[in-house]
Amino acid sequence: MNWVLLFDDNCCLYIFNRVQLLTEPSSRSPSTFPHDTYYKTPTYPRHSLHFHAQNYFHFSSLNSHSMASPSTWNLSPKLFLVSLLLGSFVVASVGNLYQDFEITWGDGRAKILNNGELLTLSLDKTSGSGFQSKNEYLFGKIDMQLKLVPGNSAGTVTAYYLSSQGPTHDEIDFEFLGNLSGDPYILHTNVFSQGKGNREQQFYLWFDPTADFHTYSILWNPQRIIFSVDGTPIREFKNSESIGVSYPKNQPMRIYSSLWNADDWATRGGLVKTDWSQAPFTASYRNFNADACIWSSGASSCSSTTPSSTSTSGQWYSQELDSTSQERMKWVQKNYMIYNYCTDTKRFPQGLPPECTATTLS
Repeated sequence: MNWVLLFDDNCCLYIFNRVQLLTEPSSRSPSTFPHDTYYKTPTYPRHSLHFHAQNYFHFSSLNSHSMASPSTWNLSPKLFLVSLLLGSFVVASVGNLYQDFEITWGDGRAKILNNGELLTLSLDKTSGSGFQSKNEYLFGKIDMQLKLVPGNSAGTVTAYYLSSQGPTHDEIDFEFLGNLSGDPYILHTNVFSQGKGNREQQFYLWFDPTADFHTYSILWNPQRIIFSVDGTPIREFKNSESIGVSYPKNQPMRIYSSLWNADDWATRGGLVKTDWSQAPFTASYRNFNADACIWSSGASSCSSTTPSSTSTSGQWYSQELDSTSQERMKWVQKNYMIYNYCTDTKRFPQGLPPECTATTLS
């Protein structure tokens, strides 16, 4: 049975049954539809498979109660739409941080503010703070906007990453290493699989990450992991199991973030210590989005081998970098990469890791 889920501009959910897409343009809001032709849940927690309607749509539907009398409706392009096949779907989560995350440590130093629109982490000499996602994910595209600790952030680390648990855990890392005022942050990336990491790449950023919010994204599918900043890819880690390199694909992972003191190594190898007179240090988060397969009770919300083909939301599942994206990534790596484990012959005197080839890792 096909269902359609629509969000209006107030994020109220309208659930329709047996909807047939036609092609006539229109502009009508679902709130003006006959009340006996839909089910409305104004407190629905913004979790659904969806895509943004790129065009105007015209809908013809049967009455959701009697399944008898047809009605004709017109919808604005601002609605979110999904044709959902029960038993096979991706969950896209947008918005309320109360619903998506829980504070895990910090004794009040982590806060969710503005009715769930903003999350802040703070660090002082006594403690840092952190949070984690309520859901576990097995593949997805994860976006979060961060504004990092301003001023003299030397010694601090803001970590934002996906991770499973245990000695053979998988992990996909963004870590932001603070620095003295005027000196650039270092963006540290790493990929762990089956407990093995040591795949670091580090970058400067081409903007001040403390002046405003910027979007940091992880696209994780069975073929590749792509790290992006404001939509610009900076790193790709490809599945190289064919040459004996393990790849994160079997362990569901939660999202974690923390702000903590690491002045024994974070800034210039530990030479620059945290200046506690600048405390508390604060990092801010907003606009979380997870277009992903949720893992719950031993099963994925993507019940088939790929997300539902009826949704453009599932495009990430087989997404790869096109030629334009590859050129943008090359530009970042040429101008802003400051460390690449795949070129560190002193670290690997017996030979570089097998994935360090032009065909398997960027």
